[in-house]
Amino acid sequence: MWVGGRFPANKLLPYIVAQVIGGIAAGGVLYIIASGATGFDVAHGFASNGYGEHSPGGYSLLSALVCEVVLTAFFLIVILGATSKHAAAGFAPIPIGLALTLIHLISIPVTNTSVNPARSTGVALYVGDWAVSQLWLFWLAPIVGAIIGAAIYRFISEESK
Repeated sequence: MWVGGRFPANKLLPYIVAQVIGGIAAGGVLYIIASGATGFDVAHGFASNGYGEHSPGGYSLLSALVCEVVLTAFFLIVILGATSKHAAAGFAPIPIGLALTLIHLISIPVTNTSVNPARSTGVALYVGDWAVSQLWLFWLAPIVGAIIGAAIYRFISEESK
């Protein structure tokens, strides 16, 4: 949103910190719920993002990278368009929610869907081991994808002209 011109730079770091803390807290709530089931084993992923042997479909690092960058870029274009001053007021949740649903349908088999580093961090910390060692990709790819998506939106948008 910052690259898209919709978020002030001076609030970026506090926002990121708040998102990560929220992701970790949400991961804790999910851990408490999931660990109440017989046979629960956090080592099996706990919805952590992964590639290679930790990808739900066995997808490679390159596949995971491309998937997360492209889908995050697409998501940012939808968010910025749906919240544009030219968009119908009050309807933004519909295209944003539908886009996120489509993103999940595409990327759950590939990476377990990140498109948000805070979400990825929130569960990876409970899994530890491989999930933390692969977490770098699920910070890098969404950040790069978001920058690309915001840049594309600014290029094609009438708001920047």
